[in-house]
Amino acid sequence: MLDKFYNPKILEEKYYKNWEDSGAFSANLNSDSEPYTIMMPPPNVTGSLHMGHGLTFTLQDLLIRFFRKKGRDCLWQPGMDHAGIATQMVVERQLAENNLDRRELGREEFLKKVWNWKTESGGIIMKQLRALGASADWERERFTMDEGLSQAVTRVFVRLYNDGLIYRDKRLVNWDPKLLTAISDLEVQQVEVNGKLWHFDYPIKGQENRSITVATTRPETMLGDTAVAVNPNDIRYKNLIGSLVVLPIIGREIPIIADDYSDMEKGSGAVKITPAHDFNDFDVGQRHNLEAINIFDEHAKLNENVPNEYRGLGRYEAREKIILTMDNLGLLSKVETNVHFVPHGDRSNVPLEPWLTDQWYCDAKTLAKPAIKAVKDGKTQFVPRNWENTYFEWMNNIQPWCISRQLWWGHQIPAWFGPDGEIFVTETENEAYQQALSHYGKEVSLKRDEDVLDTWFSSALWPFSTIGWPEKTGELKRYYPGDVLVTGFDIIFFWVARMMMMGLHFMKDVPFQTVYIHALVRDEKGQKMSKSKGNVLDPLELIERYGTDALRFTLTAMAAQGRDLKLSESRIEGYRNFATKLWNASRYTELNNCRYDPEFDPNNCRLAINNWIIFELKNAVSKVDSNIQNYRFNDAANAIYNFSWATFCDWYIEFTKPILAGEDTDAVNETKATTMFILKGILNSLNPIMPYITEELWFRLGFGTLLIKEAWTPFNDVEPDILAAKEIEWVVSLISEIRSLRSEASVPSKSKTNLILKDAENNHQNYLTNNNNIICKLANLDEIDVITGSLPKETIQGVIEGVSFGLSIVSKIDVEKERVRLDRELKKVSEDIEKVNKKLTNEKFVQRAPEKVILENRKRLLNAEDKKSKLEMAMSRLNATDS
Repeated sequence: MLDKFYNPKILEEKYYKNWEDSGAFSANLNSDSEPYTIMMPPPNVTGSLHMGHGLTFTLQDLLIRFFRKKGRDCLWQPGMDHAGIATQMVVERQLAENNLDRRELGREEFLKKVWNWKTESGGIIMKQLRALGASADWERERFTMDEGLSQAVTRVFVRLYNDGLIYRDKRLVNWDPKLLTAISDLEVQQVEVNGKLWHFDYPIKGQENRSITVATTRPETMLGDTAVAVNPNDIRYKNLIGSLVVLPIIGREIPIIADDYSDMEKGSGAVKITPAHDFNDFDVGQRHNLEAINIFDEHAKLNENVPNEYRGLGRYEAREKIILTMDNLGLLSKVETNVHFVPHGDRSNVPLEPWLTDQWYCDAKTLAKPAIKAVKDGKTQFVPRNWENTYFEWMNNIQPWCISRQLWWGHQIPAWFGPDGEIFVTETENEAYQQALSHYGKEVSLKRDEDVLDTWFSSALWPFSTIGWPEKTGELKRYYPGDVLVTGFDIIFFWVARMMMMGLHFMKDVPFQTVYIHALVRDEKGQKMSKSKGNVLDPLELIERYGTDALRFTLTAMAAQGRDLKLSESRIEGYRNFATKLWNASRYTELNNCRYDPEFDPNNCRLAINNWIIFELKNAVSKVDSNIQNYRFNDAANAIYNFSWATFCDWYIEFTKPILAGEDTDAVNETKATTMFILKGILNSLNPIMPYITEELWFRLGFGTLLIKEAWTPFNDVEPDILAAKEIEWVVSLISEIRSLRSEASVPSKSKTNLILKDAENNHQNYLTNNNNIICKLANLDEIDVITGSLPKETIQGVIEGVSFGLSIVSKIDVEKERVRLDRELKKVSEDIEKVNKKLTNEKFVQRAPEKVILENRKRLLNAEDKKSKLEMAMSRLNATDS
């Protein structure tokens, strides 16, 4: 007998090890079944489970469990990312606690400490994923720094270099002066600051007392200016184009140039150009062949290219000194407050510095072309489709990818420099020396590039490097390309696009056929979760409180395509109650001596109620099946939820209680067998979403051994009596309509009423006769009459399938009091509708309000209009009792 109370914690500890030990998670290279592959987005080795992980890994696990049941040979390839910057920061902080610096240790010793940290403390998230029920093929777990993946990274770098798709160049990068490394554009956070705009006068050479005014938010960079730009169509400056200005403080003569970059409407229309410290200025400098003077060192302190009194100053200290000097020179003409965005590093949280430095780049534009075509041709499809536009927008405007990082933790770039700077790119040091010997004609010393590759470079190879590439393995042949990638929209650029580029270049095929982009998990008010707001929901705490199944079902039920999840703890509690409902229904079958009969034939049922529930089960399972395959996870969850809770527990069990208590042995046995047949179908269909409770009930109710290995049942060969099913469907609809009318009319729940049907056809009269007792019981009726002619005026009336019916309620309620209540509610909802309409028809409100606020108001309007319609209908019915 099942315990009286459902305790999810006991089940979770019990079953996960059983599943893993049974081999249920493992792919089978020798299987004759069609393969199904999902590449797990590798979480950072430094990471811990957050709600975004909870959503993405729940959906992936759901798909894997579902397709295993469908007979596919499923590989869910797990692994972790080495997370270059994040991991190095963790270990450097530990060193700092002991007053140590990695440079004091040296590279080799520092990397030993990183590997030690990884062994002892890294990878906590992989254990946490097990707590979520993730059924990945853990025996195949990979790490982006393991030997095989490192070999793949080196091979790719060398090939791309030899193909001319990787090169070294001096360009501006986003430089992090705290972490002392370049970071990608995608790792930049734009932070709004309340700053100032300083207007400086630059004297024009040869024209006494004449100057040109430039405005800047970064006075410290003026020491690196090499031009002033004006718009070629700006008549104010046409006669100055080609003239020289004398750069204050420095005394350097720089030209006034014509370039469309200068906006005539902004500021003075003239802009200072500092090619070495601004991305737009760098482009202007390239067009006009301007000198790029780097005035900062790696710590964002001023270097040897500035006057002595500024050298060694931090950038903000230099700013104040320059402003004071320009003011003393009489060249500071104006200062304005200016709200603008300053780029910050997303990990260091310090302002970044555009810095001119030698870095390694990947020709992303060339690699992007086949990746763009593949999506246009439908080889890879995005779900929802609108994310393709985001993908195309970025890919069509892609810039050279800076792939080098000034770190020690990561894949060290396989490049060696000769004494004259000649570069040798090879897979091994020995090959580099051989090439150098051939090049120089003698043995020379080589120095390996100290930089490492961007973490996303190795991650871009994930779909094929994890299954054996560059070797021609059986796994590579069988499991590439993958079926679907499940991920968030925030890494379409970081990861999805780059996997597409690398997969097509090295495997000559897309890495996955579908990219499912899930939405963000927000708090119940639609706000982004953050520690500073105190609105973070910890998935591990919620699992401890409500169980894994409740959290998984909540996330699945809310995972509507293209719509962010507004998650509240009450929703999770509600779905924990669903698990409890299922548990109690199972106990009910035990208490009523229901036993699973493997010989039961659902096509031979004689009772209408049993034919109906079998028909409904077949429809529900079909919906779950199709919705999962179409990535409509919320619809799949809601289909099985509504069937289990409402159709089975609330209707079928209530309908069949009198049968089980009756003396018709055949009817009792058929109903018991049907009940267990239905419960078996529920557990199997719900199992991919709620694996623990379904596994326990499956075993305890005698359906078999491990449910995780049970095949999906589509019930294609089940053909219940449709006419019998239609009978119960009509009865259920009638009871529901009666309950609704009673509720609208505020009939006390304990008060019984009479039901009168007008001009009911023979089949409907038969339905009533066959189900009279259960209708009276569930609709709280005294009796049912069928009449011809008009319904009595003292009834409230409804219609079901063309049959009019009335409930005698006048004696049960205070009609006048109910009319006053309805009138009051109507006035209230009408005022609400008018108020919201005013907002939505106000052009200023629509233009200024965030889209989220507008959508909330539209939803509020729809709900209010729906409520008004129902109240008006109730009032109409009430008034009809007087007419």
